[in-house]
This record gives sequence, structure tokens and C-alpha cells, in this order.
Amino acid sequence: MNALRRHWPRIVITLLPVLLALAHATGAWRLSVLDHLDHLIYDTRLRATMPGTLDPRIVIVDVDDASLARQGQWPWARDKLARLTRELTGRQQVAVLGFDVMFVEPDRSSGLDKLRQIARGPLRDMPGLAGEIERVAPSLDNDAIFARALDGQRVALGYYFTRTEKPGAKGQLPATPLLLPEAFPAGHGYATEWNGFGANLPVLAAAAPASGFLNTLVTSSDEGIIRTVPLIARYEGDSGRPGYYESLGLAVYRLANGMPPVLPAFASGGAVPRLQSLIVGGLRVPVDATASMQVPFRGLGGANGGSFRYVPASDVLEGRLAPGELKGRIVLVGATAPGLQDLRATPVGAAFPGVEVHANVVSAMLDRRLLAVPDYAPGYEVLNVLAAGLVLALGLTLLPAPRAVVLGIVTAAVLVGVNAWLYQNHSLVLPLASAMAMAALAFVFNMGWGYFIEARARRGLARLFGTYVPPELVDEMLVTPGRYSMRAESKNMTVMFCDMREFTRLSEQMTPAELQAFLNTLFNRLTSVISAHRGTVDKYMGDCVMAFWGAPIDTPDHATLAVRAALEMAEAVRDINKLHVADGRPQISVGIGINSGVMSVGDMGSAARRSYTVVGDAVNLASRLEGLSAHYGVEIVASGATRELAPGFLWQELDSVLVKGKAQAITVFTPLAPDAAPQTAAAQQQAEQLHRWAGVLDAYRRQDWAAGRNLLDPLLAADAKKVLYQLYAQRLASMALRPYDPEWDGATRFETK
Repeated sequence: MNALRRHWPRIVITLLPVLLALAHATGAWRLSVLDHLDHLIYDTRLRATMPGTLDPRIVIVDVDDASLARQGQWPWARDKLARLTRELTGRQQVAVLGFDVMFVEPDRSSGLDKLRQIARGPLRDMPGLAGEIERVAPSLDNDAIFARALDGQRVALGYYFTRTEKPGAKGQLPATPLLLPEAFPAGHGYATEWNGFGANLPVLAAAAPASGFLNTLVTSSDEGIIRTVPLIARYEGDSGRPGYYESLGLAVYRLANGMPPVLPAFASGGAVPRLQSLIVGGLRVPVDATASMQVPFRGLGGANGGSFRYVPASDVLEGRLAPGELKGRIVLVGATAPGLQDLRATPVGAAFPGVEVHANVVSAMLDRRLLAVPDYAPGYEVLNVLAAGLVLALGLTLLPAPRAVVLGIVTAAVLVGVNAWLYQNHSLVLPLASAMAMAALAFVFNMGWGYFIEARARRGLARLFGTYVPPELVDEMLVTPGRYSMRAESKNMTVMFCDMREFTRLSEQMTPAELQAFLNTLFNRLTSVISAHRGTVDKYMGDCVMAFWGAPIDTPDHATLAVRAALEMAEAVRDINKLHVADGRPQISVGIGINSGVMSVGDMGSAARRSYTVVGDAVNLASRLEGLSAHYGVEIVASGATRELAPGFLWQELDSVLVKGKAQAITVFTPLAPDAAPQTAAAQQQAEQLHRWAGVLDAYRRQDWAAGRNLLDPLLAADAKKVLYQLYAQRLASMALRPYDPEWDGATRFETK
């Protein structure tokens, strides 16, 4: 008890992350960073546990680039789709055929409408012409031909729902919804609600025995990534019968299983009934508050993904398959050609075929391989945070340092292990990020307090004195000492912030002496680079270095010198990482922010402590830019002001950003190399990529998502691991369904420092 009383400040500071995590878990203060981390954990776990095997029951007939080259551009005439349907349902004898394609507009490619117009116009006096045209009309009405091919077959067509201020409707919905509104308790929403649709032509809708909507649901918290798919959706418009309609995946599954009924199942207890699952025949499918199921992807997407067999649509049309080769299979017709824009961002790929999302839904339901987010997930999260937090608050405080480290590792391992066991053995998706973040912060806070506060009297306070101004500049100042003073003044200068990434993880693996030696080596290396480029080291802040150019000696090319120093500092960190790899230590990365502008420089501080430093809005902006480097996956982020003052570099524009504390957006860049390299093939290729990248940004800011994606795809193909390209791929995918916003300025807002 005396130990607890003596160490109560340390216990209290350890419990601060617990309170923060509890606020997140209870919904009192949701932290987007923890939601993002939970998504990251979910995606990683999903990829690690995917079967990665072929599902032979489902085949995707693919409208790919090769099919378009052999059969002509999309959309194909309906008589061609009728031939495709007859080949699959007749000669191939498939069990079920689903179209991830919509047929909203009539097919006028046969010219029948034109013939009728001519018969009523210039040639209306020609005897028998109109009758002859009507006699051959059935053979020229491609929609009717397609409808006859669908009639009597187990086929499901696709359509989409919309929600607008003025409802619009095209085509025809299924005559009867899957579930009537009366199937659900009144006064609460149980699925996404829509008031419009784009559906198939009435002649086609009437011929097909089933139809399902194609909508996927991606919210802002999902970061543009499809993790769930709605199974039912509620339509409340006046152009069809109100009720709950089924998705294409659910419609195909039901067709393959004799069209079993669907019934909602609700969680017991609570003032408002909560939809817990959908019972499809003998199958219970867990769903969330939007009637969406978690998609347990089988593996990587596409023809080479290995999850489903892909057959080019042209091979089917040209009869290249042996008779009955697809007998008994569930076949989905969809498109992977990039120009048809049916690629989605999913946890297993940034360009995942949309048709394969539906295939994974059907496969999961057939295998009964279904994931569930239980209604007790918030309580589980609170319990985890409380239990782990109390163990760490007491254990880390009372145990010696080595045992405290072991306790921290064991606690994290138990949290991860239990969560993984529930996922793997019971298909339960439960939150983990808040407990893990709490454990990490509690460890850092507790050990930091013990190291820097409680042990300070034993260690003593070691002060590091040094000169911030390079010796070369001091020599210059000594020539005319009267010109210089420590009085504060406003000058146009360039300031840099350089921060180490992964430093905490590295420091946890080092003794204090090793950490001190490492920091000394690192700072000596970086300081020598700064000094070599006539920079002044302002201060060291933990693992961060702050430096500026342009004072105390006027330096006209301060921006150019700062950018050169930044490039060499990044290279120096890479050299240090080579030594770390050889020693078996984790690598670190660097984040550098550079800005140029007017700032105040001089001797500032208190009577007890003063230093020669810079302050001002331009300095704050450089600090914000350093924090953006990890977001864009680059080492250096510079403002447009710095780029204008340092034209002798090859620059790549990153974004237009609105950082915390700024009222206007600024454009940020990263320097790639000095713009003095010989015009080699590699340099020309880089210039072409930058030109294409400029087109991506232009299309993005014009809200032309399709053009941006088309321009970005070759860049992703050339460098798929580049974080900047992945970031914009996710943005374009998430914004693809957004309507045009005339007030959108294209700027990315960062609300945190």
C-alpha cells in the first residue's frame, strides 16, 4: 500500500490512456485513428487467414480487354448477349447465371427504329413496306431476342438504387420485393434506404426470374474500402413497390438453392429491436445495422488471383469451351476491363473486380464461412481496456524494469491472442485497436515517467552544450562582428523540421548507453550535413532536429541549400539503416518538413534560459509539413514557397492541403533529385511519369474520377508499393460514386498537428 501511495502520480499517468480508450470504446469520443487502426488489423487478419484456394462451383465470365478487342467495344448488342446466355444455359448447362451488368437503355443497334422512322417518313407511300418491316421486326428487336433467351432460365439480373432529392427511376424493379415493410418493426431503420433506381428494361425484368441490386456501401470511416456488402436494401420511392429488395449475391445464392425464403432475425433485449441476421432457408447470415454482411474474401482478385475461374466472354461467344464444361456451375458475368470502371478497393487489393465481390458473397454463403460483429462487441472492448489497463498501471509501476517490459509484452500478446482465437475459431470480428493503443501508451507513459522523473535524482541531469551555428559561419561573422547581433528581426528564411520514424520501437530495444550513443551518432551525422550546407541547428527535440537557413548570415539561396541538405540527410539515414540491418536492429525512417517565408529570428527565452531561435507562422507550417510525410509515404515535404525559391530540383506535387492553424490551402511537394541529371532513358521515363501524375492531380481536382483512375493505373502498375499512388487510388475509388460538387476545392484537410 505504501508503494502505491508513493507512486500514485505514476499510476495516474498510466491510467490516462485507459480513460482515452474507454471514451473511444463507449462512443463518448470516437478517435478516427483508432478506427483506422482497427480497420488495418481487420484487413491484415483477413489477408492472413484467406483460404487462397479455388472455388470450383463459381465461374466468372469476364468482359476483359481481350474480349473487347475480339468482340467490339462495350456495350455489346443484346442479340450477342442473347447468344452468350443461350451458350451458357444451353450448351454449357450452368446451374445459375447472374449478370453484374445493367440493361437500362433500349438496344437500338439493329436499326429497327430507323427503319420504322423511314417507313413513316420518306417512304410512307411505298406499298407493303411498313408491313414487311413489322414482319421482320422480331428478328431485329435485340431486346426481345435477349428476353427470349432469359425466359425460363435461372438467371438473375443486376440493377442499382439511388437516393437523390428528386427521386429518379429508370427501368423496372422486380414485381415483388423480397420482404415487405411489415416484416420489420416500425419506427426504426434496418437497412440502407433509397428512393430511386436504375433498373433493367421491363421486357428483360419480366423475363428474368430474379434480380438483385449491385450497390456496395462505403462510408467515410471505411476509407473507401469495401469490407461489407448489403444483402437487402429498402426502397421507398413511388416508381415501384416499397419494401426490402435483395442484392445480386443473395439472389444468385437463392436461385442456386431453390429460392428459399428470407426472414429477419432480431437480437433479444433492448428498447429498439436490432437486426442480427437474415435467415435464408437453413442458413443464418450475420448482418450489421445496415443489413450488410462482412465479406470473407477467399484470396487475391482477378483472373490470376486463384479464387475463381475466369473465362473470357469472347471464348464463350466463340464456342471455345467444350460442351458441358461449365455444367452445374454458378456463373457470374462481369467486367474487369479497366475502361469499364468496375474495379473496387478492398482489403485484399486496391483494384478488385466488382463482380468478384459478389462471387465472394455467394461462395461464403455456400461454405457457411461467415463473419459476425456481435452486439456485445462494445462491452468486450471496454472489458479488455479495463482489465489490461489496471494490470499495466499496477504491474509496470511496482515491478522492476526488466519484469515490467516482460509484463507489457505478455499483456499485448494475450490481447492479440484472445482476439485472434475468437476470430479464427468462432468467426467473431471484435475490436482490438483501442486496447493495443492503450497498452502501448500506458507502457510509454509509465516507463517515461519512471525514467525521466523518478530516476532523475539518481541519474543526475546531463546537459548537452553545443554551438548551433556552424564553425564556417562563425568564421565569416568574425570578419565583420559589428554587423551581427542577437536582437530579434524579421527575415525571409527557410526552416526545416526532421523527425525520426519508428524511433520509439528502436529505443525500446536499446539500453540507455546504447541509445545515447546512437543519438549522438545520428545527430552528429545530421548536424554535419546541415553545417555543410550553411544551416544553423536551432534545437534537438527528442528525436527531432530543427534547423534554419538565412541567419545569422544572409544567405540568398537558403531554400536551395535547405533542400540539398534534406536530400543528403535522408540518404544518411538510409546508410545508418544498412548498419542496423547488419546488426539485426529495426530500421528507422525520416520525415522532413521544409518551408520558406518571413519569420522572426533572434535571442529569445527567459532570464533563466535563452537561445537563438526562429518563431512565426512560417515555422509552424514547416512543423505541420513534417507530420504529413508519413501520410504521403515520402521522406521530404516542402511548401510551394520553398519550391519557388529552389527551382533547381525535380519536384513532384503531392497535394493541396489545409493544415491545422491555416485558413488557406497550400500546395505541397517532394523533391526527387537535383534537376541537372543527364537526359537518360530513366530520366525521360521519370519525366513522363511526372507528367502523367500531373494529369492525375488535374483530373482529381476537376472531380473527373474516371480519368484520374485511368491515368493512375499505369503509375500503380509501374510502382504498386508507392504510398502516394495507393493513397490517390483509394481516394478515387471512394469518390467514384460522389456527385459533382461545385464547391469542392480539392484540398485535403488535416485537423491534427
